[in-house]
Amino acid sequence: MTATRDFDPECSLCPRLAAHRNELRRQFPDYHNAPVAAFGDAAPRLLIVGLAPGLHGANASGRPFTGDFAGILLFQSLYQAGFSNSPQSVSSDDNLVLESARITNAVKCLPPANKPTTQEANSCQRFLEREIAGLSAATVILALGTIAHRSVVRSAGGKLSEYGFAHGAVHRLPGGRCLIDSYHCSRYNTQTRRLTPAMFEAVLATARSLALASPA
Repeated sequence: MTATRDFDPECSLCPRLAAHRNELRRQFPDYHNAPVAAFGDAAPRLLIVGLAPGLHGANASGRPFTGDFAGILLFQSLYQAGFSNSPQSVSSDDNLVLESARITNAVKCLPPANKPTTQEANSCQRFLEREIAGLSAATVILALGTIAHRSVVRSAGGKLSEYGFAHGAVHRLPGGRCLIDSYHCSRYNTQTRRLTPAMFEAVLATARSLALASPA
């Protein structure tokens, strides 16, 4: 895979993340252990932005939310909403197809303890900015968690003080693009019931309604 304006498979902008990848290549030589590219429809009506790859999920499989706990609820809900041909994402070669949806992350590399620094999130923001800029202005964005929310707002040129994160909130970004917030579908959030399947399905239903209502 070669570098593009919105993705660099050999990115080394963040020394800590690059060093972490190199260490993981020794520990898990069969894992992807590299920046993880977006996955899904090239011209989506819905762009889902997560936090970062998981150690034994996207960092292993090379596909966002594939192989980790967070992907269970995400792909089940995408399937139920009609965005996916399968309720499960098992591996990067399992023939799963997303229709009208695309998944990416605010931070493309696995951060230690799954916690990117502010500087790392800011460095990776350039890729999200270009990714979003390449989409139709009608594409709806669903941010999973506060870090993804902040990265999307900044990428759109908005002020964080004017766009507070709240589960289920719908924002109009500068230029008119629609942003919807959701709690991240992490193991912690789902097991503590901070985010239930019904809550997440409701957010996706709102996203689908807004995406299909907008002209392509």
